[in-house]
Order: sequence, then C-alpha cells, then structure tokens
Amino acid sequence: QVQLVESGGGLVQAGGSLRLSCAASGSTGSINAMGWYRQAPGNQRELVASVTTGGIRNFADSVKGRFTISRFNVENTVDLQMNSLKPEDTAVYYCNAKGGSYNRYNYWGQGTQVTVSS
Repeated sequence: QVQLVESGGGLVQAGGSLRLSCAASGSTGSINAMGWYRQAPGNQRELVASVTTGGIRNFADSVKGRFTISRFNVENTVDLQMNSLKPEDTAVYYCNAKGGSYNRYNYWGQGTQVTVSS
C-alpha cells in the first residue's frame, strides 16, 4: 500500500503561481510513476503531468510551457510547479502513484483545491 498526502493549493490571481507537493509513504519502492490529475466541476478527471522513476515526463497540452513536475526523489515527494495560471486551471488537483508490475496498482491522494481568479 502507498499513502499520498498533498499540500499546497489555494486561491491565486490569473498569471500567478502555485506549488503543489505530494509526499508518498508506505511501499514506495513499488512506485513506477507519480503524477497529478485534476477535475473541474462537471468534467472528467484528466492528467496534468506525470513523471516516471526514470525521469520521463508527460504533460497535458494545456499546461505545457507553464507547469513543471519534479523528479520523484529519495524523499519520496513530487512537486508540481504551476506558473502563469489561468482561470481554466481551477480544479481539484489529485496526486497519483502507479506501481507494481504493469502498473496494476493505482493510488490517489485526497485532493487539493486550486482556484484561479480572473
């Protein structure tokens, strides 16, 4: 089992920045990749950014050039740096970890609200 605890988030004006942090505990040695998803009201949960333990990163087209994701490090944390925020970035952001062979395990944090005002 892997437990994920998120921090950061909050209210920011358009054009501002926020940093989300996710700390993993438990069977962290089984993790293959970590990432962030988001879900706005009425929308499906979507991938924002992810990084494998090998350092391969993937970003949603809508955040490329604005968001960065740190590498999963020895402290078992992954950070999402969000710059040039837009009102459409408003959502609940969830930390995710995938692990085990064929990524058969899928873990989620409790979610943190990000609100961008115009």
